[in-house]
Amino acid sequence: MSTFNRESVLSVHHWTDNLFSFTTTRDPSFRFRSGEFTEIGLKVDEKPLLRACSLASGQYEDRLEFFAVKVPDGPLTSRLQHLKAGDEILVSCETTGTLVIDNLEHGRNLYLIGTGTGLAPFLSVIKDPETYLRFENVVLLHGCRCVAEFAYGEMITDKLPSDELLGDFVRYQLIYYPTVTRDPFHNRGRITDLIASGKLCTEIELPELDPQHDRVMICGSPALVRDARELLIAKGFVEGNDGEPAQFVVEKAFAERKWSEPRRRVLHES
Repeated sequence: MSTFNRESVLSVHHWTDNLFSFTTTRDPSFRFRSGEFTEIGLKVDEKPLLRACSLASGQYEDRLEFFAVKVPDGPLTSRLQHLKAGDEILVSCETTGTLVIDNLEHGRNLYLIGTGTGLAPFLSVIKDPETYLRFENVVLLHGCRCVAEFAYGEMITDKLPSDELLGDFVRYQLIYYPTVTRDPFHNRGRITDLIASGKLCTEIELPELDPQHDRVMICGSPALVRDARELLIAKGFVEGNDGEPAQFVVEKAFAERKWSEPRRRVLHES
């Protein structure tokens, strides 16, 4: 039995010269938890060329969505960026990942800290009604270099609040805080600096992060992961993982190199 589903590309959106997203069909048997990733790929010389990619779609949606950075010399992403509707893509039947709420202890506020395409798993998390049932407030922090890189901003601020399933949750519980480091913008600065200085919590009108009440998920650049982990540990937070829930989690699969072709391997389908 094949370990991959063959899916058809439904749409492709190029956010900037470096960022793009695409949607595909979804096999009815495919299941995943919000925040997980899977392997996707293309057939090259009759063999699948694969890499890990977070799922940006909701558990209940009838299509799959992926958010990626274009790597010109990347074995796979150099090809993925040229996808068009109707193309075939391979999607592994298996999913995994640490960025699921089951890996966190119960708490009051959930902070989702991401940079660049590290936003992808959190798009899935904020589309899950269970997230809002578990936490009073869900704070989505997205750090980018430039304003143009705020992919999905309109979806988060305009579409989700009017969504039939999620609208009430989003309007009353989701706090979206995009921030940049290079362009003029009303929110400026690195996420970890904003947390450490107290500016973030002042602006979103929540108390400073406290391991007794707050839970955190982190996904993004190596610098973000390192600095955010150090900041939280200094505040007394304990890191969790699969089977050992705690106060914060990091997606280890992307902690070293996010979307820089970390899984350069060609595998045979079984």
